[in-house]
Amino acid sequence: MTETETRPRRNNLPRRLFALLRNSWRGLTSMRTALILLFLLALAALPGALLPQSSLNTNAVADYIENYGWWGELLDRLQFFEIYGSVWFSAIYVLLMISLIGCLVPRTFEFVRQLRAKPVRTPRNMNRLPHHQKGTLAATPDEVIATARTRLRGWRTVESTEDSGARTISAERGFLRETGNLIFHFALLGLVVAFGLGGMFKYEGNVIVHANGSQFCNSGVYAFDSFRPGLSVDGTELTPLCVKVNEFHPEYLPTGQPVQYHAKLEYQAGEDLETGTWRPYDLEVNHPLRVEGDRVYLLDHGYAPIFTVTFPNGEKRTKNTQWRPVDPTTYLSEGAAKFDPPGITDPAERRKKQLAITGLFAPTAAFDGNVLSSAFPDLRDPAVAVDIMQGDLGIDSGRGQNIFVIDQSQVDKGALKRVARENMRPGEEITLEDGTKISFDGIDRWISIQVSRDATQMWVLVFSGAMLLGLGASLTVKRRRFWLRVAPAEAGEGTARTVVEVGGLARTDQAGYGEEFTKLAGDLLDNAAVSHREEN
Repeated sequence: MTETETRPRRNNLPRRLFALLRNSWRGLTSMRTALILLFLLALAALPGALLPQSSLNTNAVADYIENYGWWGELLDRLQFFEIYGSVWFSAIYVLLMISLIGCLVPRTFEFVRQLRAKPVRTPRNMNRLPHHQKGTLAATPDEVIATARTRLRGWRTVESTEDSGARTISAERGFLRETGNLIFHFALLGLVVAFGLGGMFKYEGNVIVHANGSQFCNSGVYAFDSFRPGLSVDGTELTPLCVKVNEFHPEYLPTGQPVQYHAKLEYQAGEDLETGTWRPYDLEVNHPLRVEGDRVYLLDHGYAPIFTVTFPNGEKRTKNTQWRPVDPTTYLSEGAAKFDPPGITDPAERRKKQLAITGLFAPTAAFDGNVLSSAFPDLRDPAVAVDIMQGDLGIDSGRGQNIFVIDQSQVDKGALKRVARENMRPGEEITLEDGTKISFDGIDRWISIQVSRDATQMWVLVFSGAMLLGLGASLTVKRRRFWLRVAPAEAGEGTARTVVEVGGLARTDQAGYGEEFTKLAGDLLDNAAVSHREEN
C-alpha cells in the first residue's frame, strides 16, 4: 500500500473521534437520556429502602450478611449497604446533572429566541388548516380589525397588509407551556444540586435520653449513639444545644395503635447557654424543635427496667439501662444490665464475679405458662423474664459491646454461666447462692431523638414547589396559533361588506383547542349581518 493510500485513513481518524464525541454528547444531553437517568436514579435508590444501610444501622447490616451468607457478602462488595455513597449511584447522579445541564442550556436559548420572534405570517391557504371558518360581515374592515384586537387581547399579535390589500392578524399564545417545562427541569436540576450540597454540609445524630430529667448536649460526635456527618462535617463545630427530657406520655387506641407521642422538654441554645435559661417545649412526632438552624425530632421510645444489685459485702448498685423493643406493636423488649463487683482489685478474680441481668420486658404482661409476652404497648402490668448471668462478661477485652445483649461467645466457652432464671414484677427480689440480691425496682421511659442540620432544606422545598408549578403549567397550557384575514367584499346597495377568514392550529395537542377556536371564531363571525359563512 502506498503512502498516498494510507494518508486519508490517518486524516479521517481525528474526524471519526470528533464525530464519536459529538454524537455521544448529543445522546447524553438529550431529554430522553435525562429521563432514563432519572428513572435509573429512582431505581437505584430502591435498595436503600429495602436493605439495611451502614450509615443507619451497622448491626442490622452485619446481621443481614451473617444470615444470608455469600449473597450478603456479594451485596456488600457491590456497595448495596451504602447505596447513596456507592460509586455507581454517584455515577448516575453526576451523569444526570450533566445531562440536564447540557439539555436545558440550548433549550433555554431556543426558548428566548422564540419569545423574541414575531408570530408566523398568515398562511395563504387557510382552508388547509385543522380549524378554519370563513364568512362575510356587514361591517367595514376597520371595524372587524378593531373587534379582533379587543378579542385577542393577551395574545402576541402582529398586523400586516398583503399585496392584495387584505389585512391580516397573526396571533400566538401558550408560551407558558414551554416556560413551565423549563421551570420543571431547572427545578429538578436545582433539587439534584440541593441534595448534593445537603449531603456535604448536613449532619444527623441519634441519641437515647431517659425521660426522667436526663440531659443531652450537642457538644460533639461522642455525645451521640450514632452520628452521620456530611462530607465536609468533622463533628467539631456542631451547633451548641442542650436538651432536658422531663416526661414522656404516649397515647394509644384500645387496640394498641399509637395515636401520638408527647415528650416534655426544656432546651438551651445561643445566649441561654450562658445565662442558664431553660425554655419549655412539647416535642411530638412530625413536630420537631427548631432552634439555631438545627431540628430535634422525636423518633421512638422504649423502657428501661430499674434493677438494684446488693452484693454480699452490702454495697448496692442500681442501673436503668434502656432495653430495645423487639415487637413494635406490643413493645416487648430485650436488654441487659451489666454490673462489676465492688471491692475486688484483682482483675482475674473480678472477672469471675461480673453480673448481667438479661431477658425480656413486657409493659403489659401476658403469660403462656412461664413464657412471657406482652399484650399492650403501654405500662399496665409490667413484668420481666430474666436470666442472671455470672462470670466474665468480656467487657475488659478492649472491644466494644452491644449494650442490649451479652457476649454470646463468653457463654459458649463457659466463661459466663446462668445462675438463675425468674419472672419478676416490680418490687420482687431474687437471692443468689452467694448472697447477692437482685431487685426489680420499677421502670423508666426513654426516648430516641435525632438532631439534624440541613442548610438546603428550604431550597429543597422551593425547588419541589417549583417543579409542581412547572409540571402543572406544562400539562395544562397548550401552544396555539390564530390567524385572521380581512378583505373588503363587493358593496351592495350601499351596505359595507367584508370577507373575514379565520384559521387555527394547535402547536402541541389539538384536544381542547377546537372549542376555544370555535368560540373565538364565533365572536368574530357571528353577526346578525353575516350573509355567508363556511366552516371546515
